[in-house]
Amino acid sequence: MAAFAPVTDADLARARKDAAFRQRLLEQNLQTLLARVQKLRNTPPTAHSVGASQMREAIELAVRLAEMIQGAAKPKRRRA
Repeated sequence: MAAFAPVTDADLARARKDAAFRQRLLEQNLQTLLARVQKLRNTPPTAHSVGASQMREAIELAVRLAEMIQGAAKPKRRRA
């Protein structure tokens, strides 16, 4: 499983301009998240309290990242 690499402001700026990069960025981060969810599912229930809260936080961050990336793909409206 790959180590998580935080998304930088430069990554987000590039994602706004480069659809292929935006897709790769989203795929890489979702693959990392899914791998960690699977690992958590395979741990004994006693370890879930700390792991589960961390996983919830990771999922919330993944959703926020997806929203930011998707928002970057939308053209901004200009006022007439």
